Amino acid sequence: MVFAPSAAQAESLRQALESAYANNPDLMSALLSVKSAAEDIALRKAGKLPTIALNANAGAGFAVTNGAATLSRSYGLNLSYQQTLFDNFKTESQIEQARALSELSTYTLRNAEQNVLLSVATAYMAVIRDTQLVQLRESNVAFFQAQVDSAEQRLRLGEGTKIDVSQARSRLAQSVASYRSAIASLQTSRASYQRWVGHKPQNLSHDFRFSGLLPSSIDAAVASAEERHPAILSARAAIRSAMAGSDAAKAAFGPTLNLIGSLCGIGCFGANPDQPGMTGSVGLQLSIPLYAGGALGASMRKANIEQIKSEVDALSARDQVRESVISAWSTLQNANAQIESAQSAVASGQFVVEGLIQERDVGQRTTLDVLNAQAELTTAREGLIQATSSSVIASFALLAAAGRLNPIDLGLNVEVKSGEAYTAKVEDIWQELRAIEE
Repeated sequence: MVFAPSAAQAESLRQALESAYANNPDLMSALLSVKSAAEDIALRKAGKLPTIALNANAGAGFAVTNGAATLSRSYGLNLSYQQTLFDNFKTESQIEQARALSELSTYTLRNAEQNVLLSVATAYMAVIRDTQLVQLRESNVAFFQAQVDSAEQRLRLGEGTKIDVSQARSRLAQSVASYRSAIASLQTSRASYQRWVGHKPQNLSHDFRFSGLLPSSIDAAVASAEERHPAILSARAAIRSAMAGSDAAKAAFGPTLNLIGSLCGIGCFGANPDQPGMTGSVGLQLSIPLYAGGALGASMRKANIEQIKSEVDALSARDQVRESVISAWSTLQNANAQIESAQSAVASGQFVVEGLIQERDVGQRTTLDVLNAQAELTTAREGLIQATSSSVIASFALLAAAGRLNPIDLGLNVEVKSGEAYTAKVEDIWQELRAIEE
């Protein structure tokens, strides 16, 4: 078959998970979002820190009066300083909001990890499933072709009928159509695999061991989800952010006190720029909002609504996670039950087909009996293939629903993507000064 890859390039499910985790663009995008959110912390903290700037200017001019031209020049060098001393704790609330949003982006990255790893496992098992279905249906085509040949031979010997030949040919045509359908599905599965893993599948085989990762009961799965699922943790971080945003909106009604200073070292006297000397000033600026056209009140009401909305969204996220846990648990239990049933059906179906062929050869059964038995056996085998794939996918889905589908719990040999180091770096308030020194 053209779809059978070389055994020398085999790739396990664990290797596929590791490859996808290291190279998937969705995870790279989520990590960049974490770093971007971390920069908002530095931006908000800057609101309480001084702004110091060195300003220089130079210029020249001329004037013509009564036929006489005069030239003038000006230049200056001064240092300016401005710092907010008090803003009714508005900046502190904004810093807390930025930190909550940074934490939320981290949980979004964790959720993206789960989605990518689950998609990889799903694509991996889909390739295995569809490859097995192609092989099974190819074997089925060969079986029905043999039945057509046998029916035609018996017809020539006067031991069969044209009806037997027609029935065999009809089943052969159906099996060929199913075989071609399986090939199309396999091509789609291989494309999905390449999308998530980053390269084409090569000789896949299910050898992943969960090693006690799966929850022992549905209650344990729900408890794990409520404690660890990124969607629930994101919802809690969103509530923190909304509460801080509400505090910042309320603080906008209060006074703001700024410290403003300047120091001039060169060109401090405009009439005579060459005159030596220095000038300086320092002062306090107090601002109290009296009226802003309703903007302050609207901002506060909007922030309060956003806080209530975040709490409602958290309830929705909790319910959705619980639903996904129950669904994954039920799917896994059903798949395991289907495997047991299909295994029994395949064993008995194989025995039935072999027996009917022998009875038909001695005239005790018809060709139709054999064809029907083979069709039932094929259905049982396909059911076993489908159930085996569903069981593995449902296991990964249950881990994801329980919040445990991550590289650490899976024991993947990868560098875990995290923005913690980057966040710690941007929290450094003297980073810009050190950058100037370097």
